[in-house]
Amino acid sequence: MPSGSPLMALPEAGPMLGSQMSGALGTELSRTLAGAKVSDAMTSGVISCAPETSLRTVARIMVEHRVHAVYVFDFGHEDDETVEVWGIVSDLDVVAAAVEYLDARIAGESAVTPLVFVHSDDPLDHAAALMAENDVSHLAVLDPHTERPVGVLSTLDIAHVVSAVE
Repeated sequence: MPSGSPLMALPEAGPMLGSQMSGALGTELSRTLAGAKVSDAMTSGVISCAPETSLRTVARIMVEHRVHAVYVFDFGHEDDETVEVWGIVSDLDVVAAAVEYLDARIAGESAVTPLVFVHSDDPLDHAAALMAENDVSHLAVLDPHTERPVGVLSTLDIAHVVSAVE
């Protein structure tokens, strides 16, 4: 790092796991998010691709729609109307693949599975705990009545809520 740089090197702390969120930090997070629902923070709408979509194309979808995660759906055969949600590909998955094999990887191979999800009416502190426990930065948000995807909840969405609380 050049001298005079405003950036500081910090010691590596590693990810905080759900079991490590207990104590003062876990209590403070719960208090900050108390009463908030997933629907208060989530990003509504579903951007998706098929499992065979290349990660380069997934990256283009993310840029075009200004999102950090894309659902991976299996649309089945033409005569089959059921749609199965496979998982979510995040921008971190694309970055990881870009180092060596972006063009060789497809969404179905890179999606976080099994899908980690919450319902739109779940408490936001529950969603935050799920993210920490599963070491994911995005959760699928499902409608509690239809069980169909209605949006995505990201760590940034939760940070917005936390930052607004005084």
